[in-house]
Amino acid sequence: MFRQMRRSKQIMSQDETVAILERGTSGVLALTGDDDYPYAVPVSYVYDDGRIIIHSASEGLKIEAIKRNPKVSFCVIDEDKIVPDEYTTYFRSAIVFGKARFIEDREEKKSALIKLAAKYSPGLTEGYTAEAEAKIDVVAMIEIKIDHMSGKEAIEFVRAKNK
Repeated sequence: MFRQMRRSKQIMSQDETVAILERGTSGVLALTGDDDYPYAVPVSYVYDDGRIIIHSASEGLKIEAIKRNPKVSFCVIDEDKIVPDEYTTYFRSAIVFGKARFIEDREEKKSALIKLAAKYSPGLTEGYTAEAEAKIDVVAMIEIKIDHMSGKEAIEFVRAKNK
C-alpha cells in the first residue's frame, strides 16, 4: 500500500523515527483541502504510543478537511543543516500516514489535552488539569492513528554512523 523509499540506504529504523516524533516540537499536517487542493498546516503535537495528538479550534478548514477525508500525512523535520559548499543539506525527518479522528469522549479528550500540556509546559503539572478543564469545551482534539511511518536522513549521517 505504501511505497518503498527509493534511497534505501537512508531509511531510518522505526525506533529512530519514533525518536524524531518524540523530540519534535512542531510538524506539518497535510490534508485534502478545498477543491482537492493540498492543504498543509504547521501544528503543535504530541506523539503518544503510536499516535499523533493535535489540538485545533473547533471550526475551520482543518476541521472541514478532516471531516471530508480523514486520511492525512504528517511530517516532522528533526535536523536541517545547510551545507553551502556541498550544495546540499544534512537532514533528518519523519513522515507519518494515518487516519484522523476527533476525540469526543470527555475523559479521553481531557487526557489528550494533559499530554499536550505536559509536552509544552514540562514541570508545571499543577496547572495541567485546570488548563484542560478550561479548554475542553472550546478546543477540538484530533488523534492521528498511524498506519505507516518512515524516517530518512542524509547519506552523510548514515556514513557517520557506519564509521
